[in-house]
Amino acid sequence: MEKIVKRIFQPILRIFESGDGEYRYEASHRKILIAMGVLFLALSTVSAVLAVISSQLGGLIPFLVFFVIGLVCEVVGLLGSNRAVAKIWGSK
Repeated sequence: MEKIVKRIFQPILRIFESGDGEYRYEASHRKILIAMGVLFLALSTVSAVLAVISSQLGGLIPFLVFFVIGLVCEVVGLLGSNRAVAKIWGSK
């Protein structure tokens, strides 16, 4: 199952897993990244609900931004290699 999910999200993972240089990885970075992803996904949900309640289509822009950021954080945090997590944090 993990191979199938990794194949689906390969375009996202490829961006962060590329490179040959040194990187500094800490396990806490992965945990914080997953927590940030959950928070951004929750924020996108609240944004979508408020956009629907207020009947404003412009409210869907924050939903999309927060959803994409949350999705990338979750994909890299759950499926990415140590290099991908370090690269998203900018650790060198």
